[in-house]
Amino acid sequence: MRIALLTTDNREQMKDYARTAPCFGAAPEALLQGFALTPGIEVHVLSCVRRPVVSPTKLADNICYHSLLVPKPGWMATFYQGCIRATRRKLRVLQPDIVHGQGTERDCAMRAVFSGYPNVLTIHGNMAELARLFHARVGSYAWLAARLEGVALRRTAGVFCHSAYTENLVEPRARRVWRVANALRQSLFVPSAPMQQPARCQILNIGLVSLRKRQLELLELGARLHAQGLSFELLFVGAANSANPYAREFLGRIRVAEQAGYARYLGVKPADELVRCMDGAGALVHFPLEEAFGLVVAEALARGLKFFGSRVGGIIDITEGVPGAELFAAEDWPGLGEAIAAWIQRGCPRPQTAAEVMRQRYHPSIIARQHVGIYREVLDDLT
Repeated sequence: MRIALLTTDNREQMKDYARTAPCFGAAPEALLQGFALTPGIEVHVLSCVRRPVVSPTKLADNICYHSLLVPKPGWMATFYQGCIRATRRKLRVLQPDIVHGQGTERDCAMRAVFSGYPNVLTIHGNMAELARLFHARVGSYAWLAARLEGVALRRTAGVFCHSAYTENLVEPRARRVWRVANALRQSLFVPSAPMQQPARCQILNIGLVSLRKRQLELLELGARLHAQGLSFELLFVGAANSANPYAREFLGRIRVAEQAGYARYLGVKPADELVRCMDGAGALVHFPLEEAFGLVVAEALARGLKFFGSRVGGIIDITEGVPGAELFAAEDWPGLGEAIAAWIQRGCPRPQTAAEVMRQRYHPSIIARQHVGIYREVLDDLT
């Protein structure tokens, strides 16, 4: 089976055109790792960029990479017409059996549904729901992405939904849906190397600093716990764009917290360093207003961390039946604070079996086999 996987190359988002290897999101990267372990398939990854980049032609024995150059007018301003045309030209050469678009946030879904080949989509972020929740301004990028999502969902053969939450949002708008979780990267299942544990309990928060992820509110919670005399350090990892008012306020307040000694901002970490951060910490706290899946939750549990989070979206699916996971209503800040305080007072114990549960559910080879089975199902329906 020949598969065309349409995904974003993060060199484009980061404007890092000098980098000589493609950079994918955690979920597509993990899926590709699973495909590399799956016999009988040939995968072609297609990404669009605005400037020429140097890239390897092969990512694995059965995975090829293709970078498609698309000038600026061919992107959102024209509803990705340039990206669609470049993809169609390449697919006519590759002749795939099926095309899989990764996400509706940018160009991938539109490229897939107008590819001219049998296609499916994966929903990573629910753009229509996010636009509704955060009152996206008419004509804004988020508003347009929500409408293009609707176009794509109506045209594709089916949609991979990684949680019950996403499935409930997508099912009324799509021909067919399948519940398939995101895969976790293989590095998360490699046993941790011996390392010296920090003197104080470390609690991680990982993600883009934003109103949706609520790092400012977590920082305020940290201040209250610190005032109680508890010994801990709250570590924030993720991009914080100072042009964004919420992130700018966070960057100002974190400096005060760093001086007081109960919180630090570590910036963006590459995958290997992020795993080391997890191995040195005792818990992850992730308390967003909305969460389509919550990949970082599964990643932290795969490294054996204790988890505190909000009972929203895909977090509910990930933590079902998992020891050491505590969920709270999205506005239950007192309950969250009391649970973290009690855990710190117990000596910050880690759960013993969460990592094995994550392996059984989210190992890339397992998720890749599920994908291939669905591809065959779609193709069989066309014959």
